[in-house]
Amino acid sequence: MSYYTERHGLRAPIENTYDITVAMYALIIDCCQKYYKNLTHLFPLKCHDDFTASDYLSFDEHAFQNRINSKIPTLFRDKNGKIGVPEDGDKYDQYALLDFIEFIAQNIKDISEGWNNPRYQNYWNIDCLNTWEIFSKYQNEINGIYKESGLLYTLTSERIVERIVENSSLTSENEKNISAVKEKGTRELLTEAVILYKQPYSESQRDAVEKIWDAFERLKTYYTTLDKKHSAAKIVNDMAHGTTKFTDLFNAEFKALTDIGNTFRIRHHETDKIDITDTKYFDYFFNRCLSLIALAIQYLQ
Repeated sequence: MSYYTERHGLRAPIENTYDITVAMYALIIDCCQKYYKNLTHLFPLKCHDDFTASDYLSFDEHAFQNRINSKIPTLFRDKNGKIGVPEDGDKYDQYALLDFIEFIAQNIKDISEGWNNPRYQNYWNIDCLNTWEIFSKYQNEINGIYKESGLLYTLTSERIVERIVENSSLTSENEKNISAVKEKGTRELLTEAVILYKQPYSESQRDAVEKIWDAFERLKTYYTTLDKKHSAAKIVNDMAHGTTKFTDLFNAEFKALTDIGNTFRIRHHETDKIDITDTKYFDYFFNRCLSLIALAIQYLQ
């Protein structure tokens, strides 16, 4: 439900971003903390109540902190060495926070907890269940923070964080067509490029561009009974339905992409290649190459 200022156009739209501010960081950490006990199966603390002579289970905060320190060493910690929230001016690794979200998502389980006795309340016990209904609640809450903050990430049902790319050529239909490409090598390169492209890390976008250019070069050799030149020509001819103007158009685009791959530091890393210094360019390169490939693979035989 929208609020008054939203309904009447009095509120400035949220600016979408990949950058996690301190305020956003705090919201996410507060959300994560509510689910620590759902990791008790990984960090059980066996306790004993002398009055009732009963054993019970609690969450081992110390073991949890030590494990996260080992698994995600760059996650921000306070002056006491515990997982915390940075203050303005502090340096922090926002990608480590995304790792932390994934760690909880991939290990979260349902629990049943409560006092041993509703009247005397001698101790608070946690029972670990072998079910995962709690994940949906956690996923919805994390994604709710992303949406409200304008963060272009999503926690998927596969329990990994992916970035959301606005105005991308990567549609569900294109992904479906990629999975149907018959030539194994081309299909694998395209699939790997898509996986890398969805990842939130800037270095993954660089790798995604390299991988999709590898797929583009392999696509030219799709028809193995023909040499590379004639295989590419057949692909273009099929795309153009033999129409000269479209043949010229697609040939020009094939050549342009080939020149980009040879001129910029995408597939080749010699010192005479032009470095891509602005990470925003990777989205442009990836989507330009994908647009041509996505069209071409619809005409493969």
